[in-house]
Amino acid sequence: MEYISDKFVKLVERNAHQLADNWLQNVRKHPTTPTYHTFDEKVLHRRAFLVYSQLGKWMSRDTTKEQIEKFYVSLGKERRKEGFALSEVLQALIITRRHIWFKVQAEGLFDSALELHSAIELINRVILFFDRALFYTAVGYETDE
Repeated sequence: MEYISDKFVKLVERNAHQLADNWLQNVRKHPTTPTYHTFDEKVLHRRAFLVYSQLGKWMSRDTTKEQIEKFYVSLGKERRKEGFALSEVLQALIITRRHIWFKVQAEGLFDSALELHSAIELINRVILFFDRALFYTAVGYETDE
């Protein structure tokens, strides 16, 4: 039996290129992400693809809060150095999460009441991951070095 969390991760990772394409189109025209409009398109796509293609790793119970903290603090520092406003970086992460849910809805991953019930823990894990990513990105962005 395949768990809903496995189905979810496979769906996202299998569609990582499409998700990254959709994300890129969105951030390149969204009014709250102006630096993304002119930043190197290939670099942006590669970054989004890495998030989507490695979501299973990030969502794994083997991945610690400290690993997420280290990665996203570093990401925040890097985005500040690249000239992104903190609000833009956080909005880009929110858009990343939104595109995952758009795909899940489009694919009807949670069709039955049983699957919806089983999905509650998964949804909470996804939210927790992105909440941590947002917070630690802000921490890294605001850290003076």
